[in-house]
Amino acid sequence: MKKTENRKQKTEINLSVIIIAKNEEEKLLDCLKSVKWVDEIIVVDNDSKDKTVEIAKKFGAKVYKAPDTLTLKYADLRNLGLKKATGKWVFYIDADERVTPELEDEILRLVSLAQDDKVVGGEHNAYAIPRRNIILGREMKHGGWWPDYVKRLFLRKSLEKWTGNVHEEPVYKGEMGHLKNHLVHIKHNKLEEMITKTNKWSEIEAKLMFDANHPKMNIVRFFTAMTREFWLRMIKHKAFLDGSEGTVYALYQVWSKFISYAKLWEMQNND
Repeated sequence: MKKTENRKQKTEINLSVIIIAKNEEEKLLDCLKSVKWVDEIIVVDNDSKDKTVEIAKKFGAKVYKAPDTLTLKYADLRNLGLKKATGKWVFYIDADERVTPELEDEILRLVSLAQDDKVVGGEHNAYAIPRRNIILGREMKHGGWWPDYVKRLFLRKSLEKWTGNVHEEPVYKGEMGHLKNHLVHIKHNKLEEMITKTNKWSEIEAKLMFDANHPKMNIVRFFTAMTREFWLRMIKHKAFLDGSEGTVYALYQVWSKFISYAKLWEMQNND
């Protein structure tokens, strides 16, 4: 099906896109432009202090403010968006992601199949989408960053909820399919951004491990955790093939893992 045909049909396609955003004034507009072809755009604002809400409303998105109790609980934020969505299908995308024209066409073709109640998205009710990760200004093809499938497109009635505080997962009925075309993910441009995020999420990861009664941290556990991460990124997935950027980011992942375990160690010793 040609793109022109898809665009003519889009008014008949009941598709909602859900975006979780916090202080994303620099990236949100390009994200919104890449999904302007959907029927409904929902932005769940997680206590932004910049112009995120203003940009979203000006673009025509439906904006919902998340209660303070949902701050940092990403699964709850996704569930809030799901509750507000009215589409037959829901598509999740982050503010730092972009839909390519090829992915747009693929989603439009797939969702159009569901207009007949006898056909529900072909063989699947949920779909994972590959991502091209742009990190430190370079596309990462190694280090475990490609194809980096993310579960994002669902038949609304099949998606029950999202669970998890850090690495949230969907609970859904049916089988998971995989799309061919990719999202573009502008993950990190500067080390400063990476460090800020690590400091925030490592606290949550450490608390989760602490609450799960993780064995007490010691020198051996620190060493094995760092070694596993280094082996995964640099040896198994050959991050060095992405040049200096790939090497820096792989070593950063080792450091990030160390920070999470160091915070766990601190909690265990202050308990």
